[in-house]
Amino acid sequence: MPKTILLADDSPIIGQTLYRALATEGSWDLCAQAADGSEAISLAKRYKPDLVILDLAMPKMNGLETARELKKIMPTVPIILLTLHASTVEESLAGDACVDLVIPKGDFTRLMAHVRTLLCAEAGKDDIRFSDPIR
Repeated sequence: MPKTILLADDSPIIGQTLYRALATEGSWDLCAQAADGSEAISLAKRYKPDLVILDLAMPKMNGLETARELKKIMPTVPIILLTLHASTVEESLAGDACVDLVIPKGDFTRLMAHVRTLLCAEAGKDDIRFSDPIR
C-alpha cells in the first residue's frame, strides 16, 4: 500500500506545483491538501498520513504551531517545514523536535529526495541518515 502525504500551503500556486511533483511518484499518495494550519490538523486526524509537509507562513496557525500540535497527535510522523528562510528557522529550532527537516521553499529536488528518504525510513529502513537534519 502506498505511503500517504498531507500537504499544507496557503499558496494555490505552490500547492499545485507540489501536488504535481508529488503525484509523479508512484510509491506514495497525496491523501489531503490544506490551506492553513487548522485545516491541516483536522485532515491529519482524518487521514493519518505517513508524512506531513507544512509551509511556515500560513493563516490561522503557522507551520511551527501546526507542527507542534501534530507532534502531540502523531509523534512518530515525520514533518517537513518549507520556508523561504530555512537557515534562520533551522537556527531558531535548535533543540525543538517539532519538525524533522526544514527545506527552502522552491527547492523541489531536495524536497523530493527527503520525502523519499523519510518514507523509506517509515517503512522500516531506520539505518537511513539525512544529509542535513535539524541540529
